[in-house]
Amino acid sequence: MGLVKNSSELERMRMAGKITARVCEQVANYIGPGMTTAEIDRFAAGLMKEHGVKSAFLGYRGYPGSICVSVNEEVVHGVPGQRRVQMGDIVSIDVGVVFDSFYGDMAKTIMIGVSDPEIISLVNTAEKALYAGIEKAVAGNRMSDISHAIETCVVQAGFSVVRQFVGHGIGRSMHEELQIPNFGPPGKGVLLKNAMTLAIEPMVNMGTPEVEILSDGWTAVTCDQKFSAHFEHTVAVGQKQAEILTAL
Repeated sequence: MGLVKNSSELERMRMAGKITARVCEQVANYIGPGMTTAEIDRFAAGLMKEHGVKSAFLGYRGYPGSICVSVNEEVVHGVPGQRRVQMGDIVSIDVGVVFDSFYGDMAKTIMIGVSDPEIISLVNTAEKALYAGIEKAVAGNRMSDISHAIETCVVQAGFSVVRQFVGHGIGRSMHEELQIPNFGPPGKGVLLKNAMTLAIEPMVNMGTPEVEILSDGWTAVTCDQKFSAHFEHTVAVGQKQAEILTAL
């Protein structure tokens, strides 16, 4: 499957990305203490219906939610349910939509009344690492230049990068060929070309990078139960700089 997009495909991905960003931002602003992750998911489903798009996740390999909602020690793929958001929690939302046969994918971590400086640093580092990776999504670089930039940012801050899950190509399917690890040496892997579209997504743990999957078959949690943060953008590789397709 080709990763480089033509101008028509890229324009449709821009539209998918914009809607993804709008839904993600509206959900982020909605989240508050006392609500369940299932309530957050229902709100997201309603927004997608309003925007005339479908969830990229609902039914994907049997996934039961419209978005992923991961709280505290939950790293990614948190299945919406009866867990309630509390003050001091961090909530990672992963939003994917399908618009005109093209996909947008975005994630962010929201802090709910967090005062712990280490948790604040964790979330800020994960977001900073995302943008460090995006800076390397330039034609002529290698895929692992993205990976190395992310890992360097995270390790320098004293945190760890999840290795079990990686970023990916994206376009007419949620996961196109190419994997984008969030770790590794620079200068390795596929040569980046203009108009390749990628979902870059560092998952950053406060403690060990090791994760395990809960009995629901989806929710990944840190093995030491310490907090984890997750940020993601869909981007198009550029000649001089990447274009963030899921920017508002």
